[in-house]
Amino acid sequence: MADPHSLDAAFERLAQAMTTLETAVARRLERERARAGLEDTVARFAEDRAALAGTLDEEKARAGRLEDANREVSRRLVAAMESIRSVLEAHGG
Repeated sequence: MADPHSLDAAFERLAQAMTTLETAVARRLERERARAGLEDTVARFAEDRAALAGTLDEEKARAGRLEDANREVSRRLVAAMESIRSVLEAHGG
């Protein structure tokens, strides 16, 4: 018949091994949850970056249109000032 002390020791080792395994599984699951959270965060960052890049492109185009309009207004103001100057000079101004 088997020695009851060695059987008790085997059960104790088994219980310790099960506890170690459960702890390892719990840590693994926690790392997987953390990784999934990080992947979600990275995906949101990528979406935000794409949206910001689109907004930046739109604003750059708008700034270009404003610069063009500004140049046109400036050109027209210079032409108007020259016309006024010509009229004033023609009328003894």
